[in-house]
Amino acid sequence: MTTATAHATASATRARFTGTGTLLRFALRRDRVLIPVWVGVNVLMVLTMPRTLGSLYGTASERTDLLRQVSANSSLRALVGPVFDDSLGALTAWRVGVYAGVLAAVTSLLIVVRHTRDEEESGRLELLASGAVGRRAPLTSALLAAGVANAALAVLVTAGLAEHGAAGAVAFGLGLAAVGMLFATMAAIAAQLTESARLARGLTSAVLGAAFVLRAAGDSATADGSSVLTWLSPLGWLENLRAFGNERWWVPALFAAAVATQGAIAYGLASRRDAGLSFLPTRPGSPAGRLGTAGALAWRLQRGAVLGWSAGFFLAGVVYGSLADGAAELVGDNARAREILERMGGRSGVTDAFLSSMIGMLGLIATLFMVASVLRMHGEETSGRADPVLASAVGRLRWAAGHLAIAFAGSALIMLLAGLGFAVGHGRQTGPLLGACLVQVPGIWAIGGLAVFLYGLTPRLAPVSWGVAAATLLLGWIGPALDAPRPILDLSPFPHLPKLPGAQMHWPPTLVLVLIATALTAAGLAALRRRDVTA
Repeated sequence: MTTATAHATASATRARFTGTGTLLRFALRRDRVLIPVWVGVNVLMVLTMPRTLGSLYGTASERTDLLRQVSANSSLRALVGPVFDDSLGALTAWRVGVYAGVLAAVTSLLIVVRHTRDEEESGRLELLASGAVGRRAPLTSALLAAGVANAALAVLVTAGLAEHGAAGAVAFGLGLAAVGMLFATMAAIAAQLTESARLARGLTSAVLGAAFVLRAAGDSATADGSSVLTWLSPLGWLENLRAFGNERWWVPALFAAAVATQGAIAYGLASRRDAGLSFLPTRPGSPAGRLGTAGALAWRLQRGAVLGWSAGFFLAGVVYGSLADGAAELVGDNARAREILERMGGRSGVTDAFLSSMIGMLGLIATLFMVASVLRMHGEETSGRADPVLASAVGRLRWAAGHLAIAFAGSALIMLLAGLGFAVGHGRQTGPLLGACLVQVPGIWAIGGLAVFLYGLTPRLAPVSWGVAAATLLLGWIGPALDAPRPILDLSPFPHLPKLPGAQMHWPPTLVLVLIATALTAAGLAALRRRDVTA
């Protein structure tokens, strides 16, 4: 009887996971573009850094001087964290560790939410559940898909950095994958708590933002990562792993415990709710009927993203602005560092070049907001939520105009607020800094116009916009440091913009980019008007 009971229990357990392999293959097929692009960008960002740092700090004395400057500069530590050794491997982990961890977290949360809550919203999960699919199979396949992405990241980073120290390479690759899986399981919990994929992504992203702020606050207070605030952040755990700097092999146990705990919570929540429902229901709308227009509906759907990005860009501007006066000290007499900074930000002086390069970096990041905002239409269409709107007196162009107004105006708003943040942090040059941030907008709009065009042609092409945005970010981030050929850099719209502040304003390229964005948007809307709406 005991044996029969055990067999029955084992069979019931296996039944809950029936179909996991099939769903995993389906998820990887759907993400055959998303995963390679995001992982590839992360790997390239990491693996190109040793060469860049080697050219910047080629001698032991230069690297020792860098460690001294980082230890004495709390603002720089808040930006990129403390450094624990002067080897190229340790400097690479210091320079890109936090940002590579953030990128791994974003990739993971997007994958998990897409294959859990997104599937429930679209109704596809209910259709799958009617077949031979176990109750835990969808969540398991989503976490496994995130695991595949993070495993690929860990293997590629480890292999690429092995020449700088095998133990450090393993620790760094493992740490990045651990951060990704921690936020994958966190996204799995958010997907159970919320009724929409938008809220699940927003909630997990908010936790990621809080983790970055806690780490920054802790690192600004101490030079060795020992602050309590740093230890409250998973990104702080990553830097305290100390890859290439007397590794702490017990830190991965923290990640393992957190991932296991969050995974258990996610499975527990998933087993206690019906498909389509959540533990935190969406707040009902106002009975006053303020969603009477397509524009009002678009604002309701995207206001959280706009407000979140606005706050983030303002704070980033404050931080980067406060670092500007120390840029000259950080560069010092290093001719190579000065050359790269001038290549990114112009030749009008180290301070202005630093401000210009940081503003340009925020402009590159703003393309992600632009693409996400434009592709909100794609999500509304493929989920079927656009059908009831378009079945009324609202035409396609009017419906699209509401979302595009948020995308184009929102990108200008977040850059304006970034300019205000730079002015607050730097304490002067308010007008030039605002102008420098706003001059990035035509480049952002050009990428947004391309996203509109691809989506207008067919929803299947819409995800390609993410690849374009990632490639643009990669060119702007790594291209100047590697002295990439000018024809390759010119594939991005941003190198054509004037490098403000410091340089003279040059209107023709900015106007051309505005015209390109306008033409692509018009072509995309014309294509949207003629094609069928799919669900």
